[in-house]
Amino acid sequence: MADVNRGNRPLSPHLQIYRPQLTSITSILTRITGNALIVGGLLITWWFVAAAAGPDAFATANGVLTSWFGKLVFLGSIWALWYHTLAGIRHLIWDAGYFLEVDKAEQLGWAIVIGSVILTLFTIVVL
Repeated sequence: MADVNRGNRPLSPHLQIYRPQLTSITSILTRITGNALIVGGLLITWWFVAAAAGPDAFATANGVLTSWFGKLVFLGSIWALWYHTLAGIRHLIWDAGYFLEVDKAEQLGWAIVIGSVILTLFTIVVL
């Protein structure tokens, strides 16, 4: 192997100059919201199983899910559902070959972020 002095060079110079892009952040957020929806689904499943198990189990599950913590989790789940849905639509648009330019992709990223917040607020007001 060649005698190279690696002690004076940084191992990963890209980490020092990297600026996160909106498309990468929204892609990571899509994966996070998908996993968060699993947690919300498990909580709802627990609620249904507790309802079938009896009044004591249901009272415990219902108490947790209707507490401030449960309401916060379900608020996050509503947002995650809208965000994940809009991100999926964005991927269908990209799969069709549209909005692949950098500026259009960033506009679409902002559209799903803002759209998910607006749809979450709409859902809260309606429900």
